[in-house]
Amino acid sequence: MGHGIATTTLYRPVGQAELDLIAASGYRRFPQRLPEQPIFYPVCNDEYAVQIARRWNTAGGAVGYVTRFEVRSDFLAKYDVQIVGSRLHVEYWIPAGELEAFNDAIVGTIDVIGEHRADGHSPTTETTSQ
Repeated sequence: MGHGIATTTLYRPVGQAELDLIAASGYRRFPQRLPEQPIFYPVCNDEYAVQIARRWNTAGGAVGYVTRFEVRSDFLAKYDVQIVGSRLHVEYWIPAGELEAFNDAIVGTIDVIGEHRADGHSPTTETTSQ
């Protein structure tokens, strides 16, 4: 990437409301957690993020998005990786009070790499069959 800083690629599934707030930040910051959300959970691979996006973010016909972003590895080093199921289910637990510092450690932009709908069809596959 040429920025000379060691970074770790992380992923986060988000719904439309969270994506709108990310967009409002210029795709550089995640929004503050709500009071009932004491932990921010970025995950370590896109497969896990896609699973969450499909299972949780598409409830009620909503769209779930998968974001990918780079975080300074030296910042992440103070957090333990949490394995919450199989080896695929790996995430970090960032306390809500440390999210601003986490945002400051993001290098570059938060990119949307996937869009998932409740019926299992991505928007691209719906329009390509003629």
